Amino acid sequence: MTYCKLELLLDSSVCVCFFLLYVILLFPGVSGVTGVTQKPSVLTVRKGETATMDCNLGTVTDRAAYWHKQIPGGVPQYVLFFYHGDSSPFYGSGFSSPKFTSSHQSTSDYRLMIRNVEKRDSAVYYCSTWDDSAKETVSQ
Repeated sequence: MTYCKLELLLDSSVCVCFFLLYVILLFPGVSGVTGVTQKPSVLTVRKGETATMDCNLGTVTDRAAYWHKQIPGGVPQYVLFFYHGDSSPFYGSGFSSPKFTSSHQSTSDYRLMIRNVEKRDSAVYYCSTWDDSAKETVSQ
């Protein structure tokens, strides 16, 4: 899972959003699997503009990208998931188009767009996916 921190700063009458991106390996220790990454490392967006976050699923292909939003001190909220074979994303409660939407550039490259950015959009945004390459199950 990787995440993107969206901070909204008020400077005079201008709002600026900074997307600070970090990389966390997906399934560390699993051979042959590369991590989920987001780009760019910093993105500046003014209030009212569209914020765009890109997510690469690494070696995981033909899977959906899941996006979550977490406000500091709160629990993660499911924003949406999008699979390249679907015509539109599936939304979590309280999230909808056209404010939030997603697209894909390939079977492993996804994009989250937040239109008309405002202060309440300040949060940490997580991109994740899953990989079923492990063929063993553990039960108790």
